[in-house]
Amino acid sequence: MADETKLEDHLAALAESGLRHAVPVAAERIRARGERRLRRRRAALVSGGALLAVAVTVGGLSLAWAPRGPEPPAVIPTPTDSSFVPPAPAAGEEYAGELGYVYGAVAKGDTVRVTVEQLRTVRGAATPVGVVHTLTLPRGTLVEARQLGGGSPEDLDLGRLVGRLAGGPRWVFVIDYDSEGRVHSLREAYWLAE
Repeated sequence: MADETKLEDHLAALAESGLRHAVPVAAERIRARGERRLRRRRAALVSGGALLAVAVTVGGLSLAWAPRGPEPPAVIPTPTDSSFVPPAPAAGEEYAGELGYVYGAVAKGDTVRVTVEQLRTVRGAATPVGVVHTLTLPRGTLVEARQLGGGSPEDLDLGRLVGRLAGGPRWVFVIDYDSEGRVHSLREAYWLAE
C-alpha cells in the first residue's frame, strides 16, 4: 500500500510540473487558424462550382453544335451482283449447306475465286434456281471429292483442283457454311451424278 501512495504522489507531482511549464495557445491564434480553414473550404467550394458550371456549359455547346445527320460510312457500300445470302445453320447444327455448280476457278496468290450457281433437287435431279455468285476461298479449303478425285473418296485442297474447276458448270458441290457465313468445306455431291 505504501508503494501505491508513492506512485500516486509521484504522478501528481509530475502532472503539476507539466502544467507549470505548458503555455496555453492564445485564443487569437486558435481563431485565426479556424478562419483560415473556413476560407480554404469556401474557396474550394467556389472553384469546384465554377469548374462544374464551365463543364456543363462546354458540354451543352458541344451537343448544340453537333451535326444533326448520320455520319457518312467509312467505306462506301457497293451493291452486290446477286441476291445471295449465305445460309445459316439450323438450331443445334454446326454448318448449313448450299447445293450448287462450282466452276470458273481462278487462282490468285493464296486464294481461289470460284463461281457458284445455286441448285435445288427436284425428284433427285439438280435444277438451277437462278442465283449465281462468286466466292473467294483460301487455297487450302478442304474439298471432299470422289469422282473429281478419280473415283475414290479423298480430301483435297481447293488449290489442287483449280484446273479441273476452271471450266463451265460440271461439278456439283454442297458448300458448308459456319454460323458466321464463312465457307468451311466443299463436298462433292456425287450422288446426283449417279
